[in-house]
Amino acid sequence: MKTRHWFGLGGVWLALLLLLAPAISRAEAPTIDMPGLVLQGIPFSVTLNGEPEQPLWLEHEGQRHALTFTDGEAMVEGLLSSTDNAELILVDGAGTVLAEAGSPTITAWLSVVPALLAIVLALVFRQVILALFIAICAGGWLSYGLAGDKALVSVLDSVNVHVLSAASDSEHMSIVLFCLLIGGMVGIISRNGGTVGIANHITRFVRGRRSAQTTTGLLGTAIFFDDYANALIVGNTMRNITDKLRISREKLAYIVDSTAAPVSAILLVTTWIGFQVGLIDEALGQIDGFEGSAYGVFLATISYSFYPILALLFVFMISLSGRDFGPMLKAEQRAVRRQADADDALTDREAIAEEASIDAKPGIPHRALNAIIPMTVLVLTTLGGIWYTGMEELGHPAEYSLRDVFGNGDSFTAMMWGSLLSTLVALIMTQAQRLLSMDEAAHYWFEGVKSMLLPITILMMAWALSSVNESLHTSDYLVSVLGNSLAPELIPVSVFLLSAFTAFATGSSWGVMGIMMPLVVPLAWAVLLHHGLAGDPEFMHLFYASVAAVLAGAVWGDHCSPLAETTLLAAMASGCGLVEHVRTQLPYALFVGVIATLFGIVPVAYGLPWWLGIAICALAMALGLRVLGKRAEDTSVDETLAVADTRTAASGTDVAG
Repeated sequence: MKTRHWFGLGGVWLALLLLLAPAISRAEAPTIDMPGLVLQGIPFSVTLNGEPEQPLWLEHEGQRHALTFTDGEAMVEGLLSSTDNAELILVDGAGTVLAEAGSPTITAWLSVVPALLAIVLALVFRQVILALFIAICAGGWLSYGLAGDKALVSVLDSVNVHVLSAASDSEHMSIVLFCLLIGGMVGIISRNGGTVGIANHITRFVRGRRSAQTTTGLLGTAIFFDDYANALIVGNTMRNITDKLRISREKLAYIVDSTAAPVSAILLVTTWIGFQVGLIDEALGQIDGFEGSAYGVFLATISYSFYPILALLFVFMISLSGRDFGPMLKAEQRAVRRQADADDALTDREAIAEEASIDAKPGIPHRALNAIIPMTVLVLTTLGGIWYTGMEELGHPAEYSLRDVFGNGDSFTAMMWGSLLSTLVALIMTQAQRLLSMDEAAHYWFEGVKSMLLPITILMMAWALSSVNESLHTSDYLVSVLGNSLAPELIPVSVFLLSAFTAFATGSSWGVMGIMMPLVVPLAWAVLLHHGLAGDPEFMHLFYASVAAVLAGAVWGDHCSPLAETTLLAAMASGCGLVEHVRTQLPYALFVGVIATLFGIVPVAYGLPWWLGIAICALAMALGLRVLGKRAEDTSVDETLAVADTRTAASGTDVAG
């Protein structure tokens, strides 16, 4: 009985093993890892993981692809789908199905719809956050293959998937904290009188009209850490001085505006830099095998940021020469003849922008060191941190150049160090001098933090849209369309013009960078890769120039658009009407922008050294100013005599003597 019992149990186990054998076999079959979405007509690849003991094949739309596994992995590239669903089947030699996988497909051109939708809606509604949100929702729906039952889910995914994914990245949060800490530090040094102290020191050098304009430009360059603080401090500080010296409010607003965004955009540590580095880092994540850090890429792009550099240079050309042209010349002529009346009426948008101002506390001394020391700590700590972490990464820094060290440094950690330490220094100095109570310091630190909430929101939405574009394989489609037709040398100028137009129409330089950067970085790299130029040091300038073109175009649009907040702040702080500010500044911005394009961006893309391009642009601007420009003092005297001669002729009286 016992023997018969054991044979019975053995039979049961044998039967179970025979029944489970196919399942065990299937469980050991390789798994298919394929994209969540496939673009029709655009090649895609799949990866299979496993260690099969027999030859296997992958079937797709009637074609069979042999698999070769290496280290437990096999890859099939160049697959194309033309149906509504991309279905893959894994079979063995006997035709037995071992695994299946599928993904929804969409028409390829739909992959660019979210980015285009963001641009169009930003142009129509003038609300970048709304445009980005709708674009993210549309992209989420596309990623589900436009399934009708997923429309509501895609809206919900906009926050709990895409934005949450962007916010949960540690490097992203480093950028967010950097921006918040910088904003808080600016709030403290604005309230404790430090920034006003810088302005007071610089204005001591004012001796006449030219020195007043030059001093305004220098002050705008000195307050580099934030464009809003720059515009408000410089405009309000210099307005009374320029009025006394009969410099038009339009000219003051131009100098203020043209030294705000350009300075903040290209100097090493500002509120703009954290934003830009964050966007570049996210976009670089879409490039396989790219070597280098986001901050290293930013440093490399400074040399190719033609418009910001030339806009700053032109400010000092105008100031030192005393020459003007166009509507600005007429405004200066009126100012020379009589002091311009201030237009103090504020529009609703200007009233909103005015909230960004943090005035110094009344009754306290205005010491420049209270701003200079924290800003110096910020810059030195950040640069020193990047250098230190770069040395740690390379191990033997003596064998590498300074660019190599900075390129391999941990910029996110360094920026956190710099922003935190500078904030602590500003707070300690304020408390040591008893300029603000702890409650006041905390309050204005939060006021500074609040000023960064809008840029950070845009940044978060931009990261989310970048994630959507990556899931839609937007760069793959753009490369397939433009790879053969778009010459690599034309990418920088194309990007500059598109970014400039979008920024002009929307009035948001940061919004444009948030939309364009995730597209441009992988596109530029992919086009270079398509032409066999990616990674070649001889042609890397095309990649850096393309990234710089996004920034340069955004700054140009920021200067020209009446919707830009920096334009509003510059006009308001200078006591100039918004329309008059835009009307007088636009010819200057166009003049510099055209020269930057024709003599800088295009020739440098074709191989001209960047420094020679800047030199040629500077010469062209000087010659153009010499030909077009006139001195308001000279022309006003001529006009006065002409008017007197006309009156004499009409009355028959002699006014000589």
